[in-house]
Amino acid sequence: MGIEAGTAKERGGAGAKFRCLTRRKQVDSNHKRAGGGQKLAKALSVPQLVTIGVGSTIGAGVYVLVGTVARENAGPALTISFLIAGIAAAFSAFCYAELSSRCPSAGSAYHYSYICVGEGVAWIIGWALILEYTIGGSAVARGISPNLALVFGGKDSLPSFLARIQIPGTDIVVDPCAAILVLLVTALLCIGIKESTFVQGIITTLNVCVLLFVIIAGGYLGFKTGWVGYTVAGGYFPYGINGVLAGSATVFFAYIGFDSVASTAEEVKNPQRDLPFGIATSLALCCSLYMMVSVVIVGLVPYFTMDPDTPISSAFARNDVHWAVYIITSGACLALCSSLMGSILPQPRILMAMARDGLLPSFFSDVNERTQVPVKSTIVTGIFAASLAFFMDVSQLAGMVSVGTLLAFTIVAVSILILRYVPPSEVPLPSFLQQSIDSVSFHYNFQNNGEKADSSRIICSNQDQDDGISQEVSVESSDYPLIAKESNKDFC
Repeated sequence: MGIEAGTAKERGGAGAKFRCLTRRKQVDSNHKRAGGGQKLAKALSVPQLVTIGVGSTIGAGVYVLVGTVARENAGPALTISFLIAGIAAAFSAFCYAELSSRCPSAGSAYHYSYICVGEGVAWIIGWALILEYTIGGSAVARGISPNLALVFGGKDSLPSFLARIQIPGTDIVVDPCAAILVLLVTALLCIGIKESTFVQGIITTLNVCVLLFVIIAGGYLGFKTGWVGYTVAGGYFPYGINGVLAGSATVFFAYIGFDSVASTAEEVKNPQRDLPFGIATSLALCCSLYMMVSVVIVGLVPYFTMDPDTPISSAFARNDVHWAVYIITSGACLALCSSLMGSILPQPRILMAMARDGLLPSFFSDVNERTQVPVKSTIVTGIFAASLAFFMDVSQLAGMVSVGTLLAFTIVAVSILILRYVPPSEVPLPSFLQQSIDSVSFHYNFQNNGEKADSSRIICSNQDQDDGISQEVSVESSDYPLIAKESNKDFC
């Protein structure tokens, strides 16, 4: 890691402490990571990125938010709310896509804020992201057991070793099923990024098939019954445009998950090409599925009669298709499992990035030589998330997830603005590239400072060497798109 260095006189006192919080790191060098032996596997391409993005985004929220937002905010105009939220999410996704392709290293928003804003903000963002993913993953894990019980036939149908148990004399309700699932996902992530992405791809595909079943079967029922949900007295906008906008603010959180794709930037084979395409494709697929599901469900039953907890299942049950409840409940379980994998995947990579920068012990930056994943960080985060899911009902802390997301999205947008307006001379550069540029600048200044005869002879005799430096700068700039390409065309 390279840090902007100040002069000796500027060090010390309050100014030095402030500069420690605002110092920025250079763009990470692929050569440095490879030389240090801390290199993640380059195993991901566009299909795997789309799998991670869709699997992390489409959680059980779509199975619940449809009913809640339709009843309280948007009515039949729920589709418009999903569209507006999707457009807003696309702006954030474009910011992530640009930064992740320019700075393809692990750490996501933490990494970008350290490069563009400073160390103090990066420290806050890093821990906010870890808090977000830990609480979010634990909340998702505790939501799996009730849905899994419905698949087995009822609320208390789980096997005894998986069922929730209240500890006598306390208000603590332990959830063994949630803890076991977190540990299983942790073990899967330790095997390798390619293997874990393959499993997540299978789960995500099954979940998308369930949503397609809802769309196709629900569309058939809608044409058969006359789309009674769109014939209500209140019209298409019963709550007005304000209700639609309020609904879009609520369903926006159904799009959170594409940031998990950015956290795997260092493991992508061709990040400049694949990351933007993977993020955009996954978000477009999620938006399309959300809108089609909402069109069908709000048309099957009037919005004011929807069950806020199980809107999709109850809509099919009202049309005497009770067997579809088991398919939809299975889809909810699959969505939760895929979302759980998407919540645990970024955590060890953020810890690894912070450890690389010296903000955490080097223990967290170790990468297993065989699996090429940060196994130690993955195990630590998995055990902590499993303990949290086992002992605590984290639903009351779920609001902290929104805080972490808001901070991360804001800083990523600010980082884009900084890149747009910061002078090129202030953009942090890799140390080896800065030395090459300094060497070129030295020869250029030496030529223009009065010793033209000697400098001309020296520069011309070393023209081939300077051309080699210029070519090196140009080649390396393709790996660091933050850096403008330099040339020595002004030399003799």
